Amino acid sequence: MGRSRCRSPAEAPGALLVVESPRVGRVDAVGVVPIFLGLADGIDESARRQLVADATLAAGAVGLGFIFLGDAVLQFLGVTVGDFQVAGGVVLLVLSIYDLLHPETPLRQSGARLGVVPLGVPLIVGPAVLTTLLTVARTRGYLVTLVAFVLNLAIVWAALRWASLLGRLLGEAGARAVAKVFALILAAIGVTFIRRGLMAALASR
Repeated sequence: MGRSRCRSPAEAPGALLVVESPRVGRVDAVGVVPIFLGLADGIDESARRQLVADATLAAGAVGLGFIFLGDAVLQFLGVTVGDFQVAGGVVLLVLSIYDLLHPETPLRQSGARLGVVPLGVPLIVGPAVLTTLLTVARTRGYLVTLVAFVLNLAIVWAALRWASLLGRLLGEAGARAVAKVFALILAAIGVTFIRRGLMAALASR
């Protein structure tokens, strides 16, 4: 008579969720806030709320789509994770350099959806998050991956939704100074994405 296999604590659904939530949430919600303040500089509260909604919905749509269709799409297009990293890095680098060199003419023109790019993708959901989503879905299943991803999106949404409180504490001059500092950091993140993508491409040869 065979013994029934006992489930270890780490295999329980609740424990899996606790373990995988930080792993899926590769984006530092607190770290995105200053970048959001830079992008939202000079716009009113209703426009900020729309920016947060755009970013969260875009990140959620891309992440959910990638969980279910990522493998098939990558194989069909012949695109690698390294390609994603290079492309995302170029987008961030171009936007941040433009903001640093032309502060008087920001990219927030009429109809611009900065909540989608670069805030939603690739800052909230970038190459690291997409790769992690695929990995966790393969190893832990779709349910754990979905719940962990939604939980992390909710945390990011809350951080961005009330980021204006930090902006009020800093004041107009302080917010502009922080925006410029984090434009430089955004450029560095872009360079990091490009470097990692190139390294991944070279390693796959």
